[in-house]
Amino acid sequence: MRKTDVLAVILGGGKGSRLYPLTKYRAKPAVPFGGKFRIIDVPISNCINSNFDKIYILTQFNTESLHRHIYGTYRLGRFTDGFVDILAAQQTTENMDWYQGTADAVRQNLEYIKEINASYTIILSGDHLYRMDYNEFLRTHIAKMADITISVKPVSHRDASSFGILKTDDQNQIKEFIEKPGQEQFDIARSPGLPEETPFLASMGIYIFTTNVLIDILNQNNSDDFGRHIIPSCITNYRVFAHSFSGYWRDIGTMESFFRANIELTSFKPPFTFYDENFPIYTRARSLPGSRVDNCSFEQTLLADGCFIEQSKIRKSVVGIRTIISRHTELENCVLMGADFYESNNNAHSIPIGIGENCIIKNAIVDKNARIGNNVRIINRENIQTADGQNYYIREGIVVIPKNTTIPDNQII
Repeated sequence: MRKTDVLAVILGGGKGSRLYPLTKYRAKPAVPFGGKFRIIDVPISNCINSNFDKIYILTQFNTESLHRHIYGTYRLGRFTDGFVDILAAQQTTENMDWYQGTADAVRQNLEYIKEINASYTIILSGDHLYRMDYNEFLRTHIAKMADITISVKPVSHRDASSFGILKTDDQNQIKEFIEKPGQEQFDIARSPGLPEETPFLASMGIYIFTTNVLIDILNQNNSDDFGRHIIPSCITNYRVFAHSFSGYWRDIGTMESFFRANIELTSFKPPFTFYDENFPIYTRARSLPGSRVDNCSFEQTLLADGCFIEQSKIRKSVVGIRTIISRHTELENCVLMGADFYESNNNAHSIPIGIGENCIIKNAIVDKNARIGNNVRIINRENIQTADGQNYYIREGIVVIPKNTTIPDNQII
């Protein structure tokens, strides 16, 4: 199988309302993750590591940051005919509408897909965290002579009600789609051959289509979404198979899942790790110095490049690039995204970028370029689950300080 036989299409997602305010100024796949990466780096890296080097990224909302990251990072060079290109939503004489859903986004770009003339098209989400060799996925598709193959993950009774469940026969051909089954549907949603702990197959929202089949389906079916519309309607008319994936996978499109996935990275043996020399996650190369720390206490902390931290205690936190933390500050269960630049000493702001002296911050996400003054307490003492403040938000009990926000001295949140 030549790598030119596969085209990868990565869906940039919708408005990202479940991750707001992190998506206030950027598309969901461009949200910083793990100290120095962006969410979009995960599916792109999976493609590159699988030698799938023809990649389209479909974007629509708040795209400037995402476009800048893609074009500044993924230049495949003159010695390959591969590419990482962006197909932004646009109005044309044939179509005056923006993308209405995942299937509609692909449909509006069918002419670009046809130009590549790839035998197979893999469709990926831009907001999932996992490491996968897509060649194994492709081999399943070819071996089963499938029209469509869906990557699935075995899940438990507790988790099944949160996913679209695919019921298969003993040959792994999908026979039924059940959207978020309730207790009364559990018996009919089971697939054969699975252990009692994980008797259901959840769709991961990752698909391989034989390209000619994809084109025919989208020309014949005007539905907007793959998961809700296209896939269920194809089960009876096409050969649709499941490819079981047993590794770590998480949808990080909600604030709680995004926060927990970051915090998990701080453990000594995290369920997902960026430390894999044979299957790395790529991102923008930066010429940043090592971080400088003075008389600090760290426990289960992921520390990125270019930070300056002085006489502080940090526990179970992700500290992003160029983060500055002043003396006698305590952080616990925090995700700091860092900063885009270093400030000069004569900047016009009374509060510099970073975190000031004598602060306590717990269970919080601090977005890029935030300015937090001295003696600030961000602790959500009343355990509020949802709130919109003047310079902060609370989502699922997590305090979020938006990008470019200033928190004045002595404020308590």
